[in-house]
Amino acid sequence: MIGAKVRAVTARLDRALELVNRAIVVVCMAALVVAAGVLTWSVVARYFLRIATDWQDETAAFLLVGATFMSAAFVQARRGHVAIEVLAPFLSPRLNRARMFLVDAISLWFCAFFAWKSWTLFHEAWVDGQTSNSSFAPPLWIPYSLMATGMTLLSVELLLGLFRTTPRPAGMPTATAQDRQ
Repeated sequence: MIGAKVRAVTARLDRALELVNRAIVVVCMAALVVAAGVLTWSVVARYFLRIATDWQDETAAFLLVGATFMSAAFVQARRGHVAIEVLAPFLSPRLNRARMFLVDAISLWFCAFFAWKSWTLFHEAWVDGQTSNSSFAPPLWIPYSLMATGMTLLSVELLLGLFRTTPRPAGMPTATAQDRQ
């Protein structure tokens, strides 16, 4: 009975995270296009129009950091991160699931630690009013918040992945990334 409730809550959380990830990935795609536009403008402004720019590099970097970290959970949901699959063909399905579970558990530990440290960086930057050392001097809480949020979402996705790969009662199939698409 409790297992069914846990699976129901996990399924609801999985669907909610999928909706959040889909919305975030659209914003991340736009951020990549804007970053490309900012860098293109910088080249045109400096070399052809002789206009000094001091904001473009950090703006593009913040956009790229945000797109990278915020889309990580979307990529993980599809198991799209770089993986070493050299052992997969030689392992039984059961051992392969155990391998994937172990990799996801280690990844969850690392990502949760990274998220925690990112949240502490965000807090310090927010409280202390930290800015970058450039003449543009944008606040550092912006990239730290994007890193922290992205790694938190990735940690939740990895945790849900562990629930998906844990053994189920006999006759109950396990959900895969393809089943959820």
